Amino acid sequence: MMRLFTLALSLIVPSAALAAGYTHIGPIAAQLGVKEHILTFIFVSTLFVIAGLIYRAKVSGTKNPIIPDIGITFRNIFEAMGQFIYNLAVNIMGEESTKKYYTVIMFFFALIFANNCIGLIPGFLPPTENFNTTLALGTFVFIYYNYQGIRAQGLWGHIKHFMGPVWYLAILILPIELISHGVRPLSLGLRLKGNMEGDHLVLSIFSGLIPYIVPIPFYIIGLFVCFMQAFVFTLLTMVYISLATAQHDHDEEHAH
Repeated sequence: MMRLFTLALSLIVPSAALAAGYTHIGPIAAQLGVKEHILTFIFVSTLFVIAGLIYRAKVSGTKNPIIPDIGITFRNIFEAMGQFIYNLAVNIMGEESTKKYYTVIMFFFALIFANNCIGLIPGFLPPTENFNTTLALGTFVFIYYNYQGIRAQGLWGHIKHFMGPVWYLAILILPIELISHGVRPLSLGLRLKGNMEGDHLVLSIFSGLIPYIVPIPFYIIGLFVCFMQAFVFTLLTMVYISLATAQHDHDEEHAH
């Protein structure tokens, strides 16, 4: 009962408290003994799943799913975003690879974008400004594209990717490639965390100084930053998957 009271109180907290650093989920996370960014991520993920179920219900209730709705609707927004990512993936990975990996790619984009956007709502901190969250996402991408590379070419074929085009340069290229791949989770995490933290800091400063009208342009810029960071993360994920699964005839190259 006390937790429900705390939740109700947090939802009606004045804007002055929000400007002072109060967050809606902070008190709940403290009572549950959970880090705030973890609880926020769970909250956003739950909303993400609900939105997916709503979209599926709308598509299932349509006589002809191929024909879009009239005007700007929930379904049209989802499908426009999905078509944008699909076209981008085709340009980078090709049609065949896109069909194979599109589900995961779209999942990453939508989930990161949703977790970025929660920070635009006063009283919420985006989970993606916490390095633990972004490093976990980067690590998952690292494991995923290497796993797909091994599936596509076998373990030895995947290892050949790290050795360069000719065998006598392998002793030089292998350490460089291993370091380059090894820092990818770190670079993905730091890039996303740094940009989201900076964007949220700027928005918080201007919202605290002048809470009305003036912050509106910064909210628009913030929305653009949220989109761009999800876009860049997804774009790099596509590139990594494409490079890891690309077929190269190393034996012929080594023979030459």
